[in-house]
This record gives sequence, structure tokens and C-alpha cells, in this order.
Amino acid sequence: MKPVSIVTAALGCVLVLVGIFFLVVSRGGYGIVPLAIGATLVYLGFRPGRTSLAVFGHTCIIIGCVLVTLGIYLLPYSRPSLGHVFFRPLFWGMFSILGGVCANYHAFCNCIKRRPAEKL
Repeated sequence: MKPVSIVTAALGCVLVLVGIFFLVVSRGGYGIVPLAIGATLVYLGFRPGRTSLAVFGHTCIIIGCVLVTLGIYLLPYSRPSLGHVFFRPLFWGMFSILGGVCANYHAFCNCIKRRPAEKL
């Protein structure tokens, strides 16, 4: 099957490979984050539409909640520097949650509802 959105599918494949690499190399389960987001991006690249966009949004929200929880646990070990703010899981968890909410709203937007059915 040929991907409809090649860039989305390629980015998803790269994230899946990075996630598998981190699962194999690291002791923690930190590779699950790029693996889950990459898998939903591959699905979104092959089957664009409301359902796949909603699945992507919900996956981002779930991953974001995990990252926020991890970030809260790491707060006592973080310095209040700009690097620690932008490169710790708390920031990326909030970013992911808000991006997932945006994707879910967009899945039910009129621009998606009115789009003619794409032939696959």
C-alpha cells in the first residue's frame, strides 16, 4: 500500500526506529514515547482522515500525561535553568497534551468533515 502523505509516514518511520533503538539501548522504557507517536504518524500517513487524526490526538494526550507525571517526579532534581525548562519531560508533556487536544478538535472540524472521500 502506498502512503498518501509521504512526509508524515517517513517521519513516523524514523520515530519508530528511534523508539526501537532507545528501547534496546536504554534500561528505562523511554523509547515507548517516540515509538507510540511514530506508529500513529505512520497510520496517519497511510490512512489520513478523521479517525486516524483522532487516534493521533488521543495518543499525544496519553503520552503527554505520562511525560507530565515523569516531569513532576524529576522536578526536585532539575535546576531552574532555561535548558532544564525546555529539555525536561514536563515541558514536552504539556506541549504534547495541548497538541493532542488541538488534533482532536481538528479531527471534528468542518474542514475535515467537508473533505471528499479520498481514494486509497
